[in-house]
Amino acid sequence: MRNRRLLPAVAVLSTLLPLSACGGGEADSGAEGNAETYPSEPITLVIPYAAGGPTDLVARSLAPFFEQELGESVIPENRPGGSGALGMSTMIQAGPDGHTLQILASSAAAVTPLVEDVDYDESDYVTIGAISQYPYVLAVREDSEYSSAEEFFAAAEESPGTLSVAVPGASSQGAVELQRLAENYDVVTTPVPFEGNAGSIGALLGGNVDATFVVASDDILGQIEAGEFRPIAVGSAERASYLPETPTLQELGYEDLTMGTSYYGLAAPAGTPDEIVAQLEDTLRAALEDPEVVDRVGEKYVPEEFITGEELGELFAEQRAAYEPVLSGATD
Repeated sequence: MRNRRLLPAVAVLSTLLPLSACGGGEADSGAEGNAETYPSEPITLVIPYAAGGPTDLVARSLAPFFEQELGESVIPENRPGGSGALGMSTMIQAGPDGHTLQILASSAAAVTPLVEDVDYDESDYVTIGAISQYPYVLAVREDSEYSSAEEFFAAAEESPGTLSVAVPGASSQGAVELQRLAENYDVVTTPVPFEGNAGSIGALLGGNVDATFVVASDDILGQIEAGEFRPIAVGSAERASYLPETPTLQELGYEDLTMGTSYYGLAAPAGTPDEIVAQLEDTLRAALEDPEVVDRVGEKYVPEEFITGEELGELFAEQRAAYEPVLSGATD
């Protein structure tokens, strides 16, 4: 039961042959020539966040399979900074020859361009396909006075802004969803941004915040399994199969808060030839059918049905459309 959506890939000419950007038939010929010999050098896989998080995990899980299938080295390269913007710029400026790719997450695709003054938008890259998906989970400490989401949100309504919630960055989806909760439903909490999941988890473990709202990756699931945290809500449209007792925000009455899923996909610069994009999409599809890759990524995080580049692009577009009314003044 996965959403399947649309963002068209653009095919223009390659930078490996001495062709102008104006094109016609000559440009098409050059693009086809590249596709026939692709890849012709090592591939850089840009990770726009620090090592150790979900983005880093999926990149390093894919790299060996892509090396084997494509016959060239795939080199993961962490380029953290600017809430993913530095990595995006690195990938986009590399040129559309398929030799620089990126792990693209929802935050960088759907949130950062709305809240930061960045030099890119969705026209600057093409999505190749989704690798994994993580719902956001709202969790409290096991010894919290709030035993359910209903109790937590009731307290937030009664005393606006007094409950603090750790989020993995000021422009993370978690932070935006809390802002939507406040603006659309008058449930006001105080988001406290940290660098990634680790800082948010540490803050809750230390009793420095009342809750955390982060992606349900293995690090937070480990805290739940160890009895340190209690999950009280998820931000996805449907319950997570591995947190079956945890209700969605929509079930709790917040009807339009269904965008709290972070998608992690593969992207390339706009203008990458269609044939190369198709080859990469086929390779990604095969990777997600490989038991070793699935095990490294985490079977519970791999979409049940493959999400193509077009479908992933539309998922990002839907998230942007939901967030823009709330964030439209963020860069003014």
